[in-house]
Amino acid sequence: MNNNALSTIIAYHEASKHRLDGYAPGPGNLDWVNQPDPFRRYAGTQLCKLSLRAAPLQTPFSEVRSGRRQTLAAINLANLATLLELSLGLSAWKEYGGSRWALRCNPSSGNLHPTECYVLAAARDGLASGVHHYVSYDHALERRAEADSDWGSEFADGFVLVLTSIHWREAWKYGLRAYRYCQHDCGHALAAVSYAAATLGWRAQVLENWHDVVLAALTGVARTGEFAEHESEAVDVALWIGCGNAPKLLYTAQTAAALASGLNFVGQANHLSARHVHWAGIDAVHLAAERPVPHSSSLTLSTQWPPLAVIDCLQNADALIRQRRSAMGFDGVSAMPAERWFTILDALLPRPGLPPWEIWQRLPRVHLILFVHRVIGVTPGVYLLLRDKSVMSALRQAIREDADWAEVPGAPRHLGLFRLFAGDVRDTARLISCHQDIAADSCFSLGMLAEFETALNEGAWHYRELFHEAGMIGQVLYLEAEAAGLRGTGIGCYFDDALHSMLGLSGHAWQSLYHFTVGGALDDSRLRTLPPYAHLSGRKNY
Repeated sequence: MNNNALSTIIAYHEASKHRLDGYAPGPGNLDWVNQPDPFRRYAGTQLCKLSLRAAPLQTPFSEVRSGRRQTLAAINLANLATLLELSLGLSAWKEYGGSRWALRCNPSSGNLHPTECYVLAAARDGLASGVHHYVSYDHALERRAEADSDWGSEFADGFVLVLTSIHWREAWKYGLRAYRYCQHDCGHALAAVSYAAATLGWRAQVLENWHDVVLAALTGVARTGEFAEHESEAVDVALWIGCGNAPKLLYTAQTAAALASGLNFVGQANHLSARHVHWAGIDAVHLAAERPVPHSSSLTLSTQWPPLAVIDCLQNADALIRQRRSAMGFDGVSAMPAERWFTILDALLPRPGLPPWEIWQRLPRVHLILFVHRVIGVTPGVYLLLRDKSVMSALRQAIREDADWAEVPGAPRHLGLFRLFAGDVRDTARLISCHQDIAADSCFSLGMLAEFETALNEGAWHYRELFHEAGMIGQVLYLEAEAAGLRGTGIGCYFDDALHSMLGLSGHAWQSLYHFTVGGALDDSRLRTLPPYAHLSGRKNY
């Protein structure tokens, strides 16, 4: 890989770490007047209002998670509307005092929502051919780019979704570290789309060869004059959504380039803030991690796993997806049975045919360091979950010599689950997660440990994909926690090197990229919950 790109990424990664003696560079005080608008809109575009679900989908979450294919839903505008609603749409409004804010099906760091979505569609059901931007507030598509009526014949049996990030939305609050959070959120969105597609019997696949330059042309984000300064978007990834595998034509960058050449863009992006703080380090790492045409990859796992363990959740998938919340606090007493903990961990193994992992045609590079507090039948302590057992030898050499590496009684043998250290680790978990009680008052918390150098040596763009993988793991944990009657929350604030030091790790071979916690949530009775789309008066099917 390019040595300059590698140096830039390493420099950014080190500079954006929180440390015990100081936090990563940030804004200091929040300029609330200039908090970015969470909804992107394009003035001067044609609006296509989407239907909202008239009735719940009769698709149990227990079947969706286990990969049981539902009856295929027709490829039409109404079902596309359902896909967008259950992946990127609003899930509720919260209200306290004079403040009101929206929640979405895809979680976001600080609820700031940097992720935007563009839909490439052939003409159908009253939707014109071209590129459309999804506005979650209105549950509508804006026609961002016009095209001939026969444009998009390559995907007449599906849709292409392109995800982008507005770095400023996260940088407003989190400063230099914001680039990491944008990539986490993209991973959450990828998994959310995969689960939503599965409720319809559809598949979602990454289009590997649709690289950044062509995606910027396809979505119009390369047209910087149509965006306010510092509010432009960065492309993340393109996805095929349909009843089966992506058509072979869509596997080539040439197809994407040809599609881009046939577009006529319209519209001007709304201003999100009046003033901005420019973080040059984010620009630098974004350029260094630009994704060229990658080599074709396939998911060839060194480990094969048995079918995913069945759970007793009776909820329909759409209801469970809509009820997902980020816990603000935990009760410190709730415990979970070991058997349910094992099923949650089992769902994190990247089985190729199951959502969300069928979307991710890469070897697993992220493993879990677990802080177990209240799992019935499991000794409290620090545990390791290997999502690919082939790295066990390397990790045993890297982790402290006094680690136990004890097998866990009752755990399925295929899990690759080991106890490293026994004992009460609540204070350690709290300290490492920026002194936050949520890491200690839960049933368990965790840090996601990535094969950092191995991934980067395969290409600079894998830096952001490591965060995508971590975000996908987070989305699985969110939904699995809900199915278990618990609640989860992502933790973006943690002391990177404090976790490494606890394990005895040095250098950049292994790096912690995201933390998470699951337990019995405390509800805030002061908050009022409102329906997600009650503000769309007169909209059919609400």
